Amino acid sequence: EAASRGYQVLLLEQHDFGKGTSSRSTKLVHGGVRYLQQGNVSLVLEALKERGILHKNAPHLVHNLPFIVPNYDWWEGPFYGIGLKLYDMLAGKEGFGDSRVLSKDETVKHIPTIETAGLRGGVIYYDGQFDDARLVINMVQTAAEQGATLINYMKVITLLKKEDCVNGLIACDIEGDKEYKLFARAVINATGVFTDQILKMDNTIDDKLISPSQGIHIVLDKSFLPGDTAIMIPQTDDGRVLFAIPWHNRVIVGTTDTAVENPALEPVPLKSEIGFLISHAARYLVKDPSADDVLSVFAGLRPLVASGNVTNTATLSRDHTIHISRSGLVTITGGKWTTYRKMAEDTIDHAVVIAQLDHIPSVTGELRIHGYHKNAETFGDLAEYGSDAPEISALMKKDPDAGKPFHPGFNITPAHVRWAVNKEMARTLEDFLARRSRCLILDTRATMTIVNEVAEIMADSLGKNTAWIRSQVAEFTSLAKNYLP
Repeated sequence: EAASRGYQVLLLEQHDFGKGTSSRSTKLVHGGVRYLQQGNVSLVLEALKERGILHKNAPHLVHNLPFIVPNYDWWEGPFYGIGLKLYDMLAGKEGFGDSRVLSKDETVKHIPTIETAGLRGGVIYYDGQFDDARLVINMVQTAAEQGATLINYMKVITLLKKEDCVNGLIACDIEGDKEYKLFARAVINATGVFTDQILKMDNTIDDKLISPSQGIHIVLDKSFLPGDTAIMIPQTDDGRVLFAIPWHNRVIVGTTDTAVENPALEPVPLKSEIGFLISHAARYLVKDPSADDVLSVFAGLRPLVASGNVTNTATLSRDHTIHISRSGLVTITGGKWTTYRKMAEDTIDHAVVIAQLDHIPSVTGELRIHGYHKNAETFGDLAEYGSDAPEISALMKKDPDAGKPFHPGFNITPAHVRWAVNKEMARTLEDFLARRSRCLILDTRATMTIVNEVAEIMADSLGKNTAWIRSQVAEFTSLAKNYLP
């Protein structure tokens, strides 16, 4: 947002781009049917508009996905039918398709593995799906193309002030173990669940701004939900919406909502959360999943804005909040993936005032994201790389081994690894296996069989030695244990 307006921008990331919440979502670009249920029409309207913008600017990553709300009670058909018609109406010309009420037979035709005992029918509607971590990487590339400087593994240690106003910071290059003093006209705290840690650097007596909430997802084999239609359950035991979604030839089931006291960079799923998702999936699928069927489980933390003594984080708003400290520190928090662009636009509008810079209007509504390609599906397995696909394909053709998949369960090859290192700033084994590709969250056990091969290719591309390979494999193996139930 800032770079495309022509401002000088430096972005520092303490770990890797997308390491936290941004790579652990439900993979949906959506208006939020649940927010409509809560009466937050303004958030739904904003999200639906942004959904349309993102679909237009990143068609290689965002696509249409049909959802079915199964009806087991007599009132659910008309109730959800009317609600989803309202959802269509709010989307207007940005709509992805018209919702309609389905008979029992039509519902089963769309979802052959749906639990039919007591099933009366369903309501079908349409929303967006995407790959969150891939979008992060493409956004980093887009920002770099617009003139921004972006550095991963560069942790902010403290803020600098002049006459009680923030005018810079000290950051440590984690890889080189070297500190840097950096000065700026405006400093933006966009750190998600770690927002309060940065605010404490500014003012130790401020109240907490964030009430973190953990959401987990389990990943199952495609046989549990064949086809290309997702299931949406509007009301679970904890009051949340439950999704079962086809994604990368697997099925993602989520999510939970558990209050968290101390946010961690690598949150760990609770046994109770895993049990909750397995038992709820069993209610709606003919084939009941067990813990042994779980290919992977991943946890993410939501940076929800605190609201008094709320005990149920599911009720906290997903609106974003901009907080300006007395020192001039600009903080953006809350929000949701779908509205990221609007969040950025609002934040930069405030930061420009703090920095006393000339206001330049936003252009991101029309800015194509790196990889933009209208017909990316013609690239087959490389579709998510969009306009980069031909170059990766050329790498594969150059060397027969470069195009050979590491594992039959993944379409990942040595060419993907070299591309990630040379073009996408992948620095570690985790960067590639968790975010540049999605192997870790698609099938953790299968991923463990390819770590040595991937590490060797990364080491060759990065100019690292065998000690680095051993260290990376050990670190990744330890991390991967958290992704198995």
